[in-house]
Formats: sequence, C-alpha cells, structure tokens
Amino acid sequence: MRLSVLDQSIAVAGRPHDQSIRNTVALAQHCEALGYDRFWVSEHHNHPTIVGTAPEIVIAAIAATTERIRIGSAGIMLPHYAPFKVAEVFRVLDALAPGRIDLGLGRAPGSDGRTAFALNPAANERPEHFPADVRDLLAWVHNEPLVDRHPFAAVQAYPQGPTAPEVWILGSSDYGAQVAALFGLPYCYAWFFSDGAGGERAIELYKRSYRPSARHPEPHSALCVLAFAAPTMEEAQYHFTPRVLSRMHRDRGILGPLESPDAAAAALAKTYDPARVAQFRKDSFVGTGPEVVGRIEELKKSVGVDEMAVVTWTHDEKVRRASYTELAKAAGFMPKNS
Repeated sequence: MRLSVLDQSIAVAGRPHDQSIRNTVALAQHCEALGYDRFWVSEHHNHPTIVGTAPEIVIAAIAATTERIRIGSAGIMLPHYAPFKVAEVFRVLDALAPGRIDLGLGRAPGSDGRTAFALNPAANERPEHFPADVRDLLAWVHNEPLVDRHPFAAVQAYPQGPTAPEVWILGSSDYGAQVAALFGLPYCYAWFFSDGAGGERAIELYKRSYRPSARHPEPHSALCVLAFAAPTMEEAQYHFTPRVLSRMHRDRGILGPLESPDAAAAALAKTYDPARVAQFRKDSFVGTGPEVVGRIEELKKSVGVDEMAVVTWTHDEKVRRASYTELAKAAGFMPKNS
C-alpha cells in the first residue's frame, strides 16, 4: 500500500516557530527518501498550535530540496485569495518542479472569523463564490478559455509550460465532495479532522455524483488520517499523549503548542475524563507499524478510496521521523537500501 503525508508545522513547547517550518522541509526530504508518494502542507492563520501559514512558500522550499516526491497544498483556502493570483503562484511552483505540484483547494477559513476578515475584507461573500472561483482557477492553471463574456477573458496566467499543477478539492463535509464531483476533480476527505464522522457519506456522494472530466475520467478519492507508529504499542501511546491533550484542549477552545509526553499525561489526568481520553486513543491509528498500516489498509478498503495520507504530531521531531520510517517499512514501499 502506498502512503502520502500531510504536515502542519506544529508549534512545540520550548521550540521556536521558525524551527517548526524548517522541520517541515526536512521531513519532506526524509519522506521522499522513504518512498512516500506525496507531501502536502496545510494553511492555517492566527493559530497558536499550527504555525504553517503560507503553504506556497514552504512548497517552493521543498521543491528546491527534493527530486521525486509530489508536493502540494492541503490546502489553499481559496476564499482568502483571487483565483488568478493562486493560479499564477502555482504556475510558478510547477515551473520549479514540473509535474510534481498538487494544488489542493479548500473552502473553510482555516482560522477564526476575525482573521478571515483580516485576510480578505470580503470574507462574508467569498465562500459563496467558491465553485465559480474553482472554475476560473482551473482555466487559468491549464491555460484554457474562461466562460463566455468573462470580464477577465483576455487575462492569462504565466509562466506557461508543458505541465500543470494537479488540482484537488479538500474537505470534511459533503460540500467539498459535491464541488469535486461537479468539476471532475480528485477529492481528499480530512478523516482526522472529524474522527471520520461523515467521511463515508462524503466519499459515496462524491462517487455517485461524479462528472467525468478530460483529465480525470474516473473519480479519484483519498482519506487523510491521524497516525503514529513506534516499535511497541506502549511507546506509541506514550509519544501520542501530547496529541491526545491537544485534541481534548481543542474541544474546549484551548489552543497552544504541543506539550511533552509527561506534561501532557499530567494535564490529562488532572483535567479530562479518562473514558473520553481512552476512546480517542482507541479511535486513533496508533501502535506498531504493522498494526497501524493494517488499520489504514482496512479503512481504505472499507470506504473504497484510492489513496491514503497520514498526519503525525509529536513533541520530539526524531520520534516523528521514526514513525514515518516505521510506517514505510510496514507498508513495504521503503527502499531496501534506506
């Protein structure tokens, strides 16, 4: 089974934010060496936990330091931007890494309402234009005509070339699935964001409503799950503890850097319902490499998607890289000489 990676440049207690960004670039190199298919980076704003705010810049840095792996956004939050500018940015990225760029698009703000207005004063109305913005962006990305009587029909996005970014729609609801199906685009569901709630329905809706396109005659779907692997289940659960605390905090509106495993364990024991903590641990893809890969493959088959991606949060960067190594070994795609 093949796997891809989503990285979010997580803030960690005691570590400067700039190191989190550099760690993302280094992790992409590590995952390329291990044989992962894609490496995507997210966009969030005014978020004390997730400090990756400019995926297009991180993608450029990764493109300059890798050779094979596909690199992409998961995603560009389109309502913040003019579709023409996004098309230009990703045409430049494709020129830097021809045929390796994925342009994942999202409709959610990736922030709070106030921050959405800081990014775009028209934040209230832009989400309603999402389908039309996707339509226009596709035309500009692929150097194709815009719809009849479009006010910007004479405007072209440069640079142009023989390849183009592969456009995906991302989401955690039925809406994204419907947009992806309407335009005949690949679709990735953020299973980790909602603990899978609504995921099977969204994928089924996507497949059922899919309208074939010239580039994608058949639907192509993916899921992204939260995963962590270590040599033993005990070790895996220990290093997963900061992520558990972060999730419990998030449900109460508390955002902040990832704590150490010991500090997180103490906070969990003091503050949160043990049954809720145990259920989150049980539902998450955590364990040895073979155990985690087995669960991922089972989910892939049961939902009926074509690809799987994983996102991993840890306090220790070496531990996080080791987790991706464990998964690559268990999945069987890691080069033998690595």
